[in-house]
Amino acid sequence: MKQIEVQILQQSYLLACPEGHESRLLEAVERVDTAMTRIRDAGKVRARERIAVLAALNMAFEIADRESALAAATQPPSDSEDAPAHDMERAQALAQRLDQALGADGQLF
Repeated sequence: MKQIEVQILQQSYLLACPEGHESRLLEAVERVDTAMTRIRDAGKVRARERIAVLAALNMAFEIADRESALAAATQPPSDSEDAPAHDMERAQALAQRLDQALGADGQLF
């Protein structure tokens, strides 16, 4: 196992990485650093932990959204026309719960 030193939000981390996967790890580090920098630069959140949580939640939401789109593309069309409305309601409820949990200084939207 190889160790790689990386920078995320201007802080150094020493990460373990399986041999041959260095480029994938560095791509992941770049995505995380970009997401955290974007949140920090928006100016609403200053605490590094909150920035990390928001970045992780945003990335998880994007992954879930892609998985949902992929699942919808691979399944036959359903008779339910209210599925998009249901997804929007779930997303809004999730954002509201996150806002409540983070308080006024860390609102997601």
